Amino acid sequence: MSLRPKSLVASSIPVLVALSLAWSDLASVSGKFRWIPAICCLGFAMLAQASANLINDYADFVKGADGPDRVRSLSAVASGLISPRAILIATLCTLTLACCFGLGTIPYGGWVAVAVGIVSCVFCLLYSAGPFPFAYNGLGDVLVVAFFGFVAVGFTYYLQTDALTLDTALLGLGVGFAVDSILIANNYCDREEDRAHRKFTLIAIFGERFGRYFYLANGLLVVVTLALVFWRRNTPLSVMSLVTLGVYLALHLQACVTLARIRSGPALAKLLILSGRNVVVLGILLVFALTA
Repeated sequence: MSLRPKSLVASSIPVLVALSLAWSDLASVSGKFRWIPAICCLGFAMLAQASANLINDYADFVKGADGPDRVRSLSAVASGLISPRAILIATLCTLTLACCFGLGTIPYGGWVAVAVGIVSCVFCLLYSAGPFPFAYNGLGDVLVVAFFGFVAVGFTYYLQTDALTLDTALLGLGVGFAVDSILIANNYCDREEDRAHRKFTLIAIFGERFGRYFYLANGLLVVVTLALVFWRRNTPLSVMSLVTLGVYLALHLQACVTLARIRSGPALAKLLILSGRNVVVLGILLVFALTA
């Protein structure tokens, strides 16, 4: 329950999209795709997110943010199914395993791989724990876009091509925004409990109406950013480009309508399901659009 395997699409999709971009760019110059760093990046990303999920459950329990008034189901720690000590051990084990995958990238990325690995591990823990937890101080969305977008996409691409491009940065930004929609949905569901327990997400700070517009604007930014990627790659009117943007926009607007209709209560859990679905669909479409 604490590992939240269904949520790991948030870390796997950015890596797969970056690998698709690298595959396309390498094919255009007859370059060789590197399978070992590809697998290592995927393993590291998913295990690092799993570690963040574990420490998040621990931190929310300790800080009282995961209490009986929670709209969604309680975590394994708050439910008493696992002890706080046990989840800390699980976090350490999972993060250690992530680092084992990270070691496999060093021959291809050198000191850059070491730096990215260390910073990623540190922020996995600081996201919801430590003296200044980012998730509790309105910075959770920034970290999601940065690490699930720029870092995951940019570093994966770099290990394949030994380069970073503007296309990579824009793609990372678009994918980061898409993944952030899951966090926004989560924070919208928990806004009242978060405010009561002094977990100051942006929605807890600025309120329900802001949350609705924030969710809508975030999806529109995904479409605009990815449209720039397709335009730069001279494929703005290709069938797959139009399908990717059109389908994602339609699905996002459907989620927005669901949010506006429900607004509060346990039924809002549907918004999280729709947000996760949208990320998966977008990832699949981007893989085809970038490699077509």
